[in-house]
Amino acid sequence: MNTQQISQLKWPENQLLPAIVQHAISGKVLMQAYMNPEALAQSLASKKVTFFSRSKQRLWCKGESSANFLNLVSITADCDADSLLVLALPQGPTCHLGNETCWADADKNSSQLSFLYQLEQVIKSRQHADPNSSYTASLFARGVKRMAQKVGEEGVEAALAATVGDRDELKNEAADLLFHLLVLLRSQDLDLNDVIQVLQQRHK
Repeated sequence: MNTQQISQLKWPENQLLPAIVQHAISGKVLMQAYMNPEALAQSLASKKVTFFSRSKQRLWCKGESSANFLNLVSITADCDADSLLVLALPQGPTCHLGNETCWADADKNSSQLSFLYQLEQVIKSRQHADPNSSYTASLFARGVKRMAQKVGEEGVEAALAATVGDRDELKNEAADLLFHLLVLLRSQDLDLNDVIQVLQQRHK
């Protein structure tokens, strides 16, 4: 958000605009609070999402007591310039109850694509686990050559399924391909977001 965009915001009499926080990668809506001009300025300067607390009547940096900060990615205003959309990367749970979001049923209502982010987190958590404890951990233990080989094998099997018109098999093989590709990316300290950024650059 630049200076011109900030100057166009329509602050109400109480100087508070609703701010919806969304996970910058998964797209999940994490929480809703309010920002005044000072909270907006501090968020942009510190890169830690900061609100105006109506109960405390002061600026409140999310995570100041819990360390569950919201690392700012961007802030944009809606078409009427009277509400804010905050994209952030959370450090830990966002909800004070310990949940990922402030909506208990978020998993039921979230985009199916957000599952890919959840899967990436599971893969990351098993990267250094006991190889005997999970298939994912065993792939990491066997090294990048084996992971690359699995991506090649699953890619060929997906292509063959499409060639013979077996839609069910294609779905299964495509799922295997995507899983093993995510594992391979993780082994190189990359994730799906890095790939998406390349696609976005190509689309321009």
